[in-house]
Amino acid sequence: MAAEPIVFACPHCGAMNRVAQDRLAEGPNCGRCHQALFTGKPFALKTDAFDAYALRSGVPLVVDFWATWCGPCLAMAPQFEAAAKQLEPRVRLAKVDSDAEPALSSRFGIRSIPTMILFAGGREVARQSGAVSTSQIVGWVRAHLP
Repeated sequence: MAAEPIVFACPHCGAMNRVAQDRLAEGPNCGRCHQALFTGKPFALKTDAFDAYALRSGVPLVVDFWATWCGPCLAMAPQFEAAAKQLEPRVRLAKVDSDAEPALSSRFGIRSIPTMILFAGGREVARQSGAVSTSQIVGWVRAHLP
C-alpha cells in the first residue's frame, strides 16, 4: 500500500502537486509545468507565494532570510545550497531576499541576517541566526524534525 500523499507547491510555477510520500525520492515532476519538483537547490521565495510553500505544504521548508549586501549571507549561500542537496526531498530550502521582500522580514520579526526559519506542519518549528556550515544546517534541521 502506498504512503499517504502530501501536497506541496512547485518551485517553478507554484502549482500544488500531490505526491505519495514514498515516491518523493523518485524525482517527481510538476503536473502543470512538468519540471522537477526537487532540484537540489534553494529557490527564491516571494511574499505572494510564501504561505503556499511554508504554511500549506506537506514538505517542511527551511527559509534563509538574507540580503545581497550581507557578507555573512553571501558566505553562507554555498553552504545553504549544499544543504539542499542533502536534505531534499525530505525538506525543501528557499531564500528570501530581505530587501526585496520587506513585508516577509517584518512579518517574521527578522532582526539580523542571515536567519533561517524551519517551517513544518504549517508553523514555525525553529529559528537560527548567523552564518553556519552545511553540516550545521543539516544537523539543525534533523534535530528539529521527527
